[in-house]
Amino acid sequence: MKNYNSLIFEISQPGRTAYSLPKNDVDTVELNEELPSHLLRSEEPELPEISELQLMRHYTALSNKNFGVETGFYPLGSCTMKYNPKRNEVAAKMSGFSAIHPLQPTNTTQGALQLMYELQEDLKEVTGMDAMTLQPAAGAQGEWTGLLILKAYHAKNGEGEQRKKILIPDSAHGTNPASAVVAGFEVVEIKSNERGTVDIEALKAAVGDDTAGLMLTNPNTLGLFEKDIAEMAEIIHDAGGLLYYDGANANAILGKSTPGMMGFDVVHLNLHKTFSTPHGGGGPGSGPVGVKLHLEPFLPVPRVEKEGDRYVVSSDYPDAIGRVKGYWGNFGVNVRAYSYIRTMGPEGLKQVSESAVLHANYLKSRLEPYFKTPYPQYCMHEFVLSGSNLKKHDVRTLDIAKRLLDFGIYAPTVYFPLIVEEALMIEPTETEPKEMLDEFADAMIQIVKEAEESPELLREAPHDKSVRRMDEVTASRKPVVVYQK
Repeated sequence: MKNYNSLIFEISQPGRTAYSLPKNDVDTVELNEELPSHLLRSEEPELPEISELQLMRHYTALSNKNFGVETGFYPLGSCTMKYNPKRNEVAAKMSGFSAIHPLQPTNTTQGALQLMYELQEDLKEVTGMDAMTLQPAAGAQGEWTGLLILKAYHAKNGEGEQRKKILIPDSAHGTNPASAVVAGFEVVEIKSNERGTVDIEALKAAVGDDTAGLMLTNPNTLGLFEKDIAEMAEIIHDAGGLLYYDGANANAILGKSTPGMMGFDVVHLNLHKTFSTPHGGGGPGSGPVGVKLHLEPFLPVPRVEKEGDRYVVSSDYPDAIGRVKGYWGNFGVNVRAYSYIRTMGPEGLKQVSESAVLHANYLKSRLEPYFKTPYPQYCMHEFVLSGSNLKKHDVRTLDIAKRLLDFGIYAPTVYFPLIVEEALMIEPTETEPKEMLDEFADAMIQIVKEAEESPELLREAPHDKSVRRMDEVTASRKPVVVYQK
């Protein structure tokens, strides 16, 4: 008997339809004879044939198997998987935003242009930057864009061939070195000290006249604030380099500090982490980039500007790096972020960070008696524990993560940062109530006891999901993405 754990192809029956296309009222056009033969189909595509009721049941069943922040706690470290208010979804669906086209004349899109202009102004204040672009479609593309700006700056000063190295801490997000390489730089890793922050002496030793810049997250991926940031900025600037701020952890500093105050020259933000847009499942995202005044000429074009009481589009910037995304980036994400910022206001945004930091430290205090704590000092919005103390029971961090699923809780980030053995990186965010934090802590404590008393329970978890343990390495390297009978 077929059930709704089946693939949609497995419930297919010839002749069934879920939707009837309207009659074609356009003349049929013959295929261009110059179209390469290898791009032409030799037979009809094999599509599932099911009824509308089967279609609805199939996708409803899939949605019930999915996990999101609206179905349970999602303490995914370094990704800020917080609740996103529905009013921002409503704003993004307004026809004046959702039913327009980016190629419309600007006199018909003044509202959209005004929103983009004002969002840029808001983000300038949040980051302490002087100019902003909304084009990049995600954080990693924002990193790449910021690095291209940095590269253009050095080239304009006649040092493009000289400054080829980007310094990056060993605790950095993996996208940092990847983005630097894609932008054409060489990566130099800077070791962390015993406190989990950048080793100043190692930084000094690495800096030279070939240094293009330093990429840094503050607070860093360990959830620790880089207290020496002012000294680091001075070291880099004295050497002729620039500072790049990875804004993935901005949820910890809203209303408290800004990258501009810390000495950074260029910054990207993850609007899909910090400012409301649902995050996960491959997108969409938005990674706006802000710069100090000396880098403004290099920002992407076109740009939204204000002339009197009208909003205009300009590409008259000869030193710009060009366009980095089609049209205006992911506009709907920017609408959500604008709604979120205007709803929260300055005090609300500050409360976001205060609560996020409070929640992280509360959870850390509850859990550190049961795990190794590589960095015992107070954390910011997230913290990292080590499950290495459970290895004596033949239990690994992965087993802890899989067992958490049985409690209806999504697993934290595991095995990252790489500098912590058996790492568990936990970010509770500001939107969870204390009861949920305690439920998570209680589950983690119970898992530690299970590791001591019945470790096989963890090694075989999860126990109640539609999919049990997978061969994740094979699934990643040899995915089967085409249905085969």
